[in-house]
Amino acid sequence: MLNFFARSGAKDQENRQPLDRERDLERDTETEPRKSQTPKMPRTILMGDPTHFSVLGGANPHTRDALGRKKTVDADLARHQWHNLARALVAHGVEICVIEPHPRLTGLVYPANAGFLYPLEGFDRTPSGASKSFYLANLLPTRAAERDVYAPFINAMGYETVEIKARFEGEADFFPAGRFMLFTYGRIERQRFVFQMGVPPWRRVYGFRSEKGALNELQAIAGDRQIIALELCLEAYYHGDTVLCSFGPHREFLLAYLEGLTAPSRERLRQEFDGNLIALSERDAALYAANSFQVDHNDKLYLFMPEGVSDELLNEVRRHSVEPVLTDVSEFLAKGGGSIKCMILDLGPSSEQPPEAVRFRSERAYQRVY
Repeated sequence: MLNFFARSGAKDQENRQPLDRERDLERDTETEPRKSQTPKMPRTILMGDPTHFSVLGGANPHTRDALGRKKTVDADLARHQWHNLARALVAHGVEICVIEPHPRLTGLVYPANAGFLYPLEGFDRTPSGASKSFYLANLLPTRAAERDVYAPFINAMGYETVEIKARFEGEADFFPAGRFMLFTYGRIERQRFVFQMGVPPWRRVYGFRSEKGALNELQAIAGDRQIIALELCLEAYYHGDTVLCSFGPHREFLLAYLEGLTAPSRERLRQEFDGNLIALSERDAALYAANSFQVDHNDKLYLFMPEGVSDELLNEVRRHSVEPVLTDVSEFLAKGGGSIKCMILDLGPSSEQPPEAVRFRSERAYQRVY
């Protein structure tokens, strides 16, 4: 098993002064009850260190040019954008724990694909009394080795991990929206070039990332909570979180690029969400407006959205009492096919994090790592 998170980077760390909050956390770990151990932050997330972000596999339409050649990442720009996003999240009270990089596993910068925590929020224990569990994704072959990084990291965060057997890519395709869980899937293809008439005389087949057969496993996990299964139809929108974004006090509102779903799936969404459905324009969808992430800070909701989305969309979000926060992560979309939400793995409220992991969270906190 790869144990990348265990390396301390000792020399660099010795030269850094931990923040007062982190010193207090370490001092209090053994002596104080859980409430004082937990920092007053609304949300705990994981982000992947961008040091080695690049295009190795070229596994979605954003990663290749018109001739099918893999794109080249501007590494300095990517790191700059990643840190700007992280700092903006921290400024809005978010606790970020950083997954260490690995040169062969460049997809670690998109940890939303790692899996999902269930239940995500609302209580510390499931109705049966069992602890929350983290369900590890079954990633496409070029990213399958990432599981050996995610599993020990999630364990160190205090969660038991369980493997999903069907092809499935985590909270990118399975997430809450109001009283529902949304599950998105599509046809799984062997990625390849095929002949076509035209210029160039070939096209790349990508397919999608989660198969419909994962639904049985997911329903067993969700129990009585209703799952709405939706089929994706555009390869450029290969995960559900590229066409759908739930937000609002109970995540009851839904941004939706309806053209990214099959006709029956569009109709199902219209039936279930009715007036809470906000259709995205083609332009906003192309910027991955649906790949946004909501946080609660000082009793106000904020939706982190890609820079460049339309004023009409921003006003619509504000009309639902949520304030947009615009962030430029264009290098990650244009070269890797992922935007804000792809770069975030949500572990729910900070107040519900396992108390035994306080020290590890402090060690991997964004402010301490950098």
